[in-house]
Order: sequence, then C-alpha cells, then structure tokens
Amino acid sequence: MDASETSSVVTLPKQLRYEHFIRRVADSGVVWGLVQDGWAIGKTDDGALVFPLWPTRELAEQCAVLEWTGYLPQQFSLQELLDELLPQIESDGILPGITYTPDEYGLTPAHAQLRADLQARLRQRPAEKRNPAE
Repeated sequence: MDASETSSVVTLPKQLRYEHFIRRVADSGVVWGLVQDGWAIGKTDDGALVFPLWPTRELAEQCAVLEWTGYLPQQFSLQELLDELLPQIESDGILPGITYTPDEYGLTPAHAQLRADLQARLRQRPAEKRNPAE
C-alpha cells in the first residue's frame, strides 16, 4: 500500500474504512495490530475496551502515536483472527475496532457481524478468481 492509498483510506468515513478492511483482509489473509509488551487496547467514549485492527502495516503504523507511541505493527493471519482472537476478545468483553486513524476511532462492529462479513467476502473470492471478467 503506497502513501497516497494510505492517506485516501484514512480520510474515508468509518463505514467505508470498515468495508475496505473486509475486502483487504479477506483478499490478503493478513490482519495487523500494534504491540509493545502486549497488544494495543483502546477505549470507546463510553469506556468499553477495544482491540484495534488494521488491514495494512502502514495504517497500523500511523496510529503508533500518543498512548501507543513505541508500539510496532504486528501481523497475524485472518484464520487466527477468526479462530482465536475474535472468540477470545468476545469472551473478555473487548470489541474489535476496525481501522482506527490517528484522528478518529474505528468502527466497532459486533463480533458476529465482523465474522459474518469476513466469511461472506471469503465466499465471494473463489467466484471472482474463476471469472475475473464478471
């Protein structure tokens, strides 16, 4: 992802950043978080804990500021997200936070919604690869 693509994603409204996340993560199979002696955790305005997730290293890196200064981007697989992380953060009462920016919180979908959206995109991919012209 080049700098112009990164800056264009950052300026999108939350819902469009969420849709970009779903497409990019399902297509790449990779998810990014920030880590330093543990994963970065945020809070919503009402105090709910959030595990921020990004579709690219560059977008995660941009958020290693303020309370996350010194944190580094760390990738993990989409399969790890679906099989391990989402069930764990749901059990811990932590929301997924999709594509935070340096200036704005990300969308915090329900765990089931995030899982369903990613799985729906994954189901679309084989048809697209068979018939890319359609």
